[in-house]
Amino acid sequence: MAAVRDPEATKARIFAAATAEFAAHGIAGARVDRIAREAKANKQLIYAYFGDKAELFSQVLQQALLQLASAVPVDADDPDCYVDRLMEYHRAHPELVRLLLWEGLEYGNGEIPHETERRARYDAKAEAFAAAQEKGRVDGELPPRHLLFMISALAGWATAVPQFRRLLVGGAEDDLAGLRESVRTAAGRITRPAGERVPGPGTAG
Repeated sequence: MAAVRDPEATKARIFAAATAEFAAHGIAGARVDRIAREAKANKQLIYAYFGDKAELFSQVLQQALLQLASAVPVDADDPDCYVDRLMEYHRAHPELVRLLLWEGLEYGNGEIPHETERRARYDAKAEAFAAAQEKGRVDGELPPRHLLFMISALAGWATAVPQFRRLLVGGAEDDLAGLRESVRTAAGRITRPAGERVPGPGTAG
């Protein structure tokens, strides 16, 4: 009896294999042959589903970003906890930061695939910070888009350059825990309204 085809299961295997491949090798270095082998899928089927390799990369990154948005919804009312959850997510899923780094190397400051959709999602997150500023929950001195950019950078840099983190901060679990606490404090200090006390690392909040 012939096996029943399951297109969604096949696509899921392709996405998983492509995520690992692109995170390790980028767009130029990735090989569709390896993705097909790991996904146990036909190479031509991958092209039929996703088009060329660049389009497959963009869809893999889109999915990774949507997974982040689902797992760690933006919380502009509590930025220091939000940045902590982002750091933990990146630690558990380092492939997302690596995909973003490869995208930056490939496209530089030029237009990226699906840019309109990406911009709309970032706009919504920035609007959440603007709303928190209007409510007085977040300090209004800095533009909300700048705040979002800085928080994202604080959350992702330790995963983006693990060797730099290890050399400067240390590679033990306690070192990472201390860094996370410092990042939380930094996020609090740039976002909490003037006059609110921001606890330092190791103190009760």
